[in-house]
Amino acid sequence: MYFEDIKENMTVDIAPAVIDKEKMLDFAKEYDNIPLHTDEEYAKKTPFGRLIAPGVMSFMSVWAKYLEVDLFGEELLAGKSTKIEWLKPVFADDVLTSKARVTGKTKRNHKNGLVEITIEAYNQNGQLVLTNVTEAIVKCKPTEE
Repeated sequence: MYFEDIKENMTVDIAPAVIDKEKMLDFAKEYDNIPLHTDEEYAKKTPFGRLIAPGVMSFMSVWAKYLEVDLFGEELLAGKSTKIEWLKPVFADDVLTSKARVTGKTKRNHKNGLVEITIEAYNQNGQLVLTNVTEAIVKCKPTEE
């Protein structure tokens, strides 16, 4: 989808992401190896009462489902930035349901523009667990020169 075809506030639903316990543990052991993510006995003594998913893993689970939407298609040139906020813990077997919304557009030049996408992810209890704001560089429609 070209920059000009993208409308502010347009939304897309993202397929649910399930936090698989084995994948969560494997990810934590490789990328975020702290007891809160890997040691069940330790986690029982924390305010969470059980293991929580690494924040980046929970975000990437949602992100992978967002990419399936392929909002920009071949007109996507690159990502520019991303900001993630974690608001509630995510646990094994949680199901995260998300929606992406276009929250900003800025034309950079005649070739491309910057599109801001905000993703909100909710757990199966309807609690907002994370938000993400990503900026993407998207092609403009070709012009006659």
